[in-house]
Amino acid sequence: MESRNNVTEFVLLGLTENPKMQKIIFAVFFVIYFITVVGNVLIVVTITVSPMLGSPMYFFLAYLSFIDACYSSVNTPELIIDSLHERKTSLFNGCMTQVFGEHFFGGTGILLTVMAYDRYVAVCKPLHYAVIMNRRVCGLLVGIVWVGGFLHATIQILFTFRLPFCGPNIIDHFMCDLNPLLDLAVTDTHILGLFAAANSGFICLLNFLLLLVSYVVILHSLRTHSLKGRRKALSTGVSRITVVVLFFVPCIFVYMRPAATLSVHKAVAVFYSIITPMLNPLIYTLRNAQMKNAIRKLCSRKAISGD
Repeated sequence: MESRNNVTEFVLLGLTENPKMQKIIFAVFFVIYFITVVGNVLIVVTITVSPMLGSPMYFFLAYLSFIDACYSSVNTPELIIDSLHERKTSLFNGCMTQVFGEHFFGGTGILLTVMAYDRYVAVCKPLHYAVIMNRRVCGLLVGIVWVGGFLHATIQILFTFRLPFCGPNIIDHFMCDLNPLLDLAVTDTHILGLFAAANSGFICLLNFLLLLVSYVVILHSLRTHSLKGRRKALSTGVSRITVVVLFFVPCIFVYMRPAATLSVHKAVAVFYSIITPMLNPLIYTLRNAQMKNAIRKLCSRKAISGD
């Protein structure tokens, strides 16, 4: 398909066109973005400088927090800035870059599957955990996560960039995404919509099912553990399952459907692209005594050095 474009920019309708609501949106999402970035960066710094957080679980958690901070930064700053302007526009190349960023960092969501595997080995094969999850294996798994996200985003952007946009340029969304762009393309996008569902929706569904199966196996294996061990593993498992549901269920809802933009998609997109990255640090730190102790030590160390 040849690229036939006379569109240089897209007009975003945003979450709402009500001026009063836009001021509220600015305040609410500015706070959410601040909490997201500060919370996730704090986790990365704490794990990096704390020797007692050297296990593979925290190694993966540091990468998850870094990805969450980046993923939130793809869309949220533009949403905040656009809420101050009546006309919201995105240049064509900027829109394509946003689509790539969304699917690159969103595609690295397979890290959650890697983290589930780590917990499976820790709970079901504790005597072999140090051998199986050695530093080399952890590095390899993280490398696979980054390569997977890059390949997924590259596939998305290759055929999105070649779509013909010749006139309509109004996107009923607060961000550039695949389905809204397919709606604007002046060609039959049925096949491309199916391909997008396979590349994004199926990947989300497959990861979600793998994660559910892994956590069911983990919870089933807890029967042989002590009461204290069951409580600790169950606490970790519940927090992980919460993260999985919050991220993958909205993604499946958006990308497993036919290529059409519905008003509800904007609310769902807010949830998985903005709210979930903010909740991750809260879920992982509030239910983890080691993380809370490490953060306290880090903050007290900074306070002492400041004095």
